Amino acid sequence: MATMDERGYLRIVDRKKDIIIVSGFNVYPNEIENVVTTHPDVREAAVIGISGDDSGEAVKLFVVLHEGATITPKQLRRWCKKNMTAYKVPTYVEFTDSLPKSNVGKVLRRELREQDEKNWAGKVRKPTGS
Repeated sequence: MATMDERGYLRIVDRKKDIIIVSGFNVYPNEIENVVTTHPDVREAAVIGISGDDSGEAVKLFVVLHEGATITPKQLRRWCKKNMTAYKVPTYVEFTDSLPKSNVGKVLRRELREQDEKNWAGKVRKPTGS
């Protein structure tokens, strides 16, 4: 997926299959990841779409923190609310030690989705507190 600015320059925003549809709005994982990784406690971040309620998909954020960081999921969501549009704020936040990557270092969102589906099969999710 790409966007064109007022000068006619194209900018690649994300891959079509990674776009998350939240209440009819397109949410680009790269956009959220770029905002989240500007937080001083965050080393890496990855975003996927998961089955949501009747509004389509929900945004799930996987975060790798810097060593010694103490931020909570609730604090990170609050920080996101200050720095992005409300529908883009992750509904779920999960801290992890590492993210699955390809040989060239690209985060494998497909593996995150598969792992998440396996971990949550048949269970009820609770959104991360706000």
